Amino acid sequence: MEFMNATATAVQETATQTFEQTFKTHFKGMHAYACTLLKDDIMAEEMVQQVFCKLWEKADKIKIKESISGYLYRSVYHECINYLRHQKVKQAHQEHTKHAMTHHYQTGQASGKVIMSELQQKLDAALQALPEKCRTVFQLSRFEELRYQEIADKLNISVKTVENQMGKALKLLRLQLVDFLPLLLILIHL
Repeated sequence: MEFMNATATAVQETATQTFEQTFKTHFKGMHAYACTLLKDDIMAEEMVQQVFCKLWEKADKIKIKESISGYLYRSVYHECINYLRHQKVKQAHQEHTKHAMTHHYQTGQASGKVIMSELQQKLDAALQALPEKCRTVFQLSRFEELRYQEIADKLNISVKTVENQMGKALKLLRLQLVDFLPLLLILIHL
């Protein structure tokens, strides 16, 4: 039994070393390739990291029939293309939503007024549903336009507590107002 455990450990160490060497050898070139496809350094790095994560997670299932280099570059290509397609769909959806909401808002149609009224009711209800400290911090920040330090001084709490309470408030409001987020984004930009 001890021999089997030692063998498994040795195999795992060899696999880890091979993976690390592959990463060190190919990362820069794959990153440069992804940059040419995406024109975005940060997302290029993200795509390459995703490829390596998948390689690590599925190493025992992946059968590479040609060179590892060819496999990795093809994987980066597919990750980048999928990302670009997703961005295109996301942008089309945002433009459609913006156009639809802007049309309702600008024409002053009854449905647009109903949506605005419903949004105001939802916002009021969401604010009232917040815990008292969250609501107070949120209102001081957003409605009275106080900086975090000013809020901390006024409420006699730390700036870190203000940051935590704002984060909590924003998270809860996002959950409550998820159906209205496209409209809120449009109203902010009008």
